[in-house]
Amino acid sequence: MSGDRLRIDKWLWAARFFKTRSLAARAIDLGRVRVDGTRIKPARELRVGERLEVHVGDQPIEVVVCALSAQRGPAPAARRLYEETPASAERRARREAAQAAAPAPKRDAKGRPTKRDGRKLRQLRGD
Repeated sequence: MSGDRLRIDKWLWAARFFKTRSLAARAIDLGRVRVDGTRIKPARELRVGERLEVHVGDQPIEVVVCALSAQRGPAPAARRLYEETPASAERRARREAAQAAAPAPKRDAKGRPTKRDGRKLRQLRGD
C-alpha cells in the first residue's frame, strides 16, 4: 500500500500473525494486541515505527512496524514488515530451548486398557 496508514487488522493478516482478518480482529477485541501498551480497536490505523505487543497462542511477541502492506505475501516478505525487539527474541529463544529440553509426553496408551491392564488397575485401587 502506498499510504502511510493501514488498518491494524489488515496489517496483522498481511504480516502473517493470523490466518484471517477476522481472527486478527477477534484477537484485537480480546485485548491480545496492544499498540504502545494500550488496547485498540480493529479499525485503528497503524503507522510505521509503532511498537506492537501481539499474543500469538500463549506467547507474547513484541515488534516494531517497519513497513505497511495490505497484501498477504510469502513468509519472507511478511517478515520484512516488522522487526522483533531483542528482548522479545531472547525471551522466545529461551522458551524454545526449555521446550526442547523438556521430555516429550509419553504416548504408551493405545485406546482402551486390556483385560490384564484392567485387572492391574482394579488391584491398585483396591477394588
